[in-house]
Amino acid sequence: MARVLSLFRPQPTLALVGRWKPAFCKMSMDSRAREVFAAAVEAVQPDTVVRQSVERNEDSITIDGQRFMLKHNLHLVGFGKAVLGMAAEVERIMGDHLVRGIISVPHGIQKTLQQHGKSHLLLKENSRIKVMEGAKHNLPDDDAQRAAEGIKQLASELTENDLLLVLISGGGSALLPAPIPPISLQEKFDVTRRLSAAGATIQELNKVRRSLSLLKGGGLAHLAYPAQVVALILSDVIGDPLDLIASGPTVRSEVCPKEVLSILEHYRLLDSLPTSVKDVLVRENPRWKDIRDESDAPDLLNVVIGSNTVALKYASRRARELGFRPVVLSPGVCGDVRSVSKLYGLLVRFASSREEPPPELAAEMLKLGPDVGMETWDLCRTMQVLDEGRKEGWGATCLLAGGEPTVELTGKGRGGRNQELALRVGLELKGLELPPKGPLFLSGGTDGQDGPTEAAGAITDGGLYDEARTQGLDLENVLSNNDSFTFFSHLSAGKHLLVPGLTCTNVMDVHMLLIPSILITIS
Repeated sequence: MARVLSLFRPQPTLALVGRWKPAFCKMSMDSRAREVFAAAVEAVQPDTVVRQSVERNEDSITIDGQRFMLKHNLHLVGFGKAVLGMAAEVERIMGDHLVRGIISVPHGIQKTLQQHGKSHLLLKENSRIKVMEGAKHNLPDDDAQRAAEGIKQLASELTENDLLLVLISGGGSALLPAPIPPISLQEKFDVTRRLSAAGATIQELNKVRRSLSLLKGGGLAHLAYPAQVVALILSDVIGDPLDLIASGPTVRSEVCPKEVLSILEHYRLLDSLPTSVKDVLVRENPRWKDIRDESDAPDLLNVVIGSNTVALKYASRRARELGFRPVVLSPGVCGDVRSVSKLYGLLVRFASSREEPPPELAAEMLKLGPDVGMETWDLCRTMQVLDEGRKEGWGATCLLAGGEPTVELTGKGRGGRNQELALRVGLELKGLELPPKGPLFLSGGTDGQDGPTEAAGAITDGGLYDEARTQGLDLENVLSNNDSFTFFSHLSAGKHLLVPGLTCTNVMDVHMLLIPSILITIS
């Protein structure tokens, strides 16, 4: 094991040089886990990320190191589940330099924010920003299309003296449906739905979606030319790929009709396409055609101002304040929850071993890594730090990760990926009970909702199996029926559920392992 890890020895800043001195904290492990999760969510609140990213001077703003002059020339558009709060903060910062704006937000969101006491994320009564609600059930609809048409109109009227600020967050794609005429909204939806059902990859789906869209794939920025365009993005996609977040309306994307036709032919959909779709795909793509060379390209700036990485950074800070040695594993966890839970179980066994962990343990983790989106370097770095902490008695560890794993649906129960992951990790921790209580695992969605339930996730520990058996709960049936929410609701009166309520943001999920210190003697 030492030989494997020596090849990936981190720099001193990563290895946390020096003996760890944990802060004293009387809070329970469960309470501290919830505090760390709350810090992650708070760090990516829509108003917070805007406030931290936009520096206002008297006659200018600075974003990502670039300065933009303000001459009562600022226009705003936005689309996504979190843009209402983002827009409210922008208007507070910009004052009367904001000329007008249109945002497309989820159906009922203004009423929901009012009911939950989130008035600071609402626009003022005399706002210059028009709010349009749509995309009921997170699906593109006529209301969302009307909002997209308004955004299109605003962008197309801008001049070289104008600055367009674009606010983007998760859910933005459904809230900005603008098929290229004569394609109807229903026709475009049917094509992408059939393509998805046929097994197309997310990359293939996005290529087809962009080829049929007027605003996606850089179309919005194209319409706004020659105005300056700055996009502030709250990412809900692993790796923060700009072309995938809301299908990249401000990211230049060349669409090759032949490639799109090839994808549709591969999935045997070409012959059954509507005539309107076929007509659009054989046309010359109008996007960017009036821009002769790179020097004439639109003045674009895309900035990710909130992401899973940001959430983990602030969760790490809070964990340190609560007496843990924080270690961030990865913000890109994906793959089936069964593989993810297996890896987390192996990591805990590695960290809590009183003797040198067997080489087979590390080898098994490294083999699992690619299946769950974890780089070999990240796993080896983490094992190195855990190994040093175990030997030197650094105290309790908070291992943090994030991403968006998947669940294979085999039943019709109520649950979500976070609750099922927590349940499966709890089973992996069986027999690993350490004082005062642990190891403990938390998995929660930063949007506050995990599947069709009121919970964001759940918290488990090594006593889960025995606790369930004592209360007569059938774990095998729960897993086969994907009924994790029902399980946790009944287990100890729901005390394991994580229910933060409306969070107003979304940067995927946060995973947390709290591992008590192991007292060992090194001869």
